[in-house]
Amino acid sequence: MGETIPIAVPRKGRPLESVLDRIADRLGVPDLADDITSTLRHEKALTKGSIEPDEEDVYHRLADYSTVADPTAPEYTLLRDDRAGKPRRIVFDSVTIPLADVEDAPDDAAVQLVGREEPFRALRTHEFALGFDSADLVLEEVVELRPEPLDRIADVNARIDPADTDVQVVTGLGDTVYHTLLATPEVAPSAESIDRDFLETYEGPLCIEPRYERLVQAVLGTRLLDGIDFRYPDEGREEEAAIADAGLGVYLTVTGSTAREHGLLLGEQLFPSETVLLENTAETTDTVDHVRSLLNGPDLETELAVGQ
Repeated sequence: MGETIPIAVPRKGRPLESVLDRIADRLGVPDLADDITSTLRHEKALTKGSIEPDEEDVYHRLADYSTVADPTAPEYTLLRDDRAGKPRRIVFDSVTIPLADVEDAPDDAAVQLVGREEPFRALRTHEFALGFDSADLVLEEVVELRPEPLDRIADVNARIDPADTDVQVVTGLGDTVYHTLLATPEVAPSAESIDRDFLETYEGPLCIEPRYERLVQAVLGTRLLDGIDFRYPDEGREEEAAIADAGLGVYLTVTGSTAREHGLLLGEQLFPSETVLLENTAETTDTVDHVRSLLNGPDLETELAVGQ
């Protein structure tokens, strides 16, 4: 086998499934992607207690999954879960995918997907040339805070200082959910939309997740935040319930059903949260460029359109 290009990917969850869907489609390995996804969903259900484990403990299951003779079969590892009791959870570790049968692939090359807790940071430290991670982490880490709001993933690269990092966003994967403005009927304007224009005149608490503070500052723009006081949910409390107490907040929504259950009204979708393909431009080679082109393409229904 020739050159192997390592690609940093999330270890679990929706972002990893989005990456596996993309890999399955572009590299022609649907069975491999389905195998990894089904294994991790099964392990998540065991960790949550949704299904009963068999007689094998987590260590025996890990050995069953990862003791393989095939060097291209997936490997897994153990991670402490955040749930009560901090149970050990089986998550993705790595898999090598030869590109011999992929049209237009570099001769005798392969890609190796490598699980990382925060792939974006692994690219920032030059461990990888390519990786996938949430666009949120890019905003939380490196985008410049400006008075003007940021409302498109396509504009993220323009706010990354090249002196701060060599990492750039290449494209999104289309697994979009939104950071959405939510308000109680008492706080919501009676004749106006719950949007950025409303926030121009609003003064008071705005409930957010602490880790999204810098993201919210970038998305709303620092000028708009005058008179707004950030509040944070108490540990272990549902975010929507905390927003209902504060009267106004920002949180990720898919259907908005949980927000409505807490009496909240859905306002403007402020910013798309999407898994993105990232590149460290200082680490690119001809083979890396070729692999990136295999993973990129116009077939994605994504919020990101670099250069538009």
